[in-house]
Amino acid sequence: MTAPFTIAVDGPAASGKGTISKAVAAHFGFAHLDTGLLYRVVGAKTLIGIEPIAAALALQADDLSAENLRTPEVAQAASKVAVIAEVRAALVDFQRAFARRAGGAVLDGRDIGTVICPQAEAKLFVTASAENRAHRRWLELVETGHDVTLQEVLVDVKARDERDMNRALAPLKPAEGAVQIDTSEMSIADAISAAIVAVSARRLPL
Repeated sequence: MTAPFTIAVDGPAASGKGTISKAVAAHFGFAHLDTGLLYRVVGAKTLIGIEPIAAALALQADDLSAENLRTPEVAQAASKVAVIAEVRAALVDFQRAFARRAGGAVLDGRDIGTVICPQAEAKLFVTASAENRAHRRWLELVETGHDVTLQEVLVDVKARDERDMNRALAPLKPAEGAVQIDTSEMSIADAISAAIVAVSARRLPL
């Protein structure tokens, strides 16, 4: 079993960071954690009346496999609870323990390289234009049966960007030393390849 090696992948909604993170984890044989799911779980619980901090403190690993965590309503709720300092604090230990597990780990989110794992061995910041990201998210929603317009999704994406980038606590921004990958005009394969090259440059042979 290899020693801990943390890959931090940050970026805005629908930038492709999740797809890239999963592929990078599979390539290196590392575990993967979509940290946004933690906030989506908390957000989903607030929609049924549970207080945000209580929901964060009660988080269990099994909660991450719950259904309906990818709806627009849950996404907005997740973005709102993510600005609550006590919620973020409650989820820090969970993320940091996962990051340093033996065998390596890839975590994707919005503050992995800046706050959760500033000492990560490799850091990536995956981005794309708001219009590009909105179109990707709109296609995903339409394919899963949601009745939503592209303009509505674009407004939602921009609102999340505004909230994520300008919040007082752990704003979304590239971490120091992060390799930036703009996926606006890249194929999935090319984006994954660029990420693997960037990580490989930071990783010593076993």
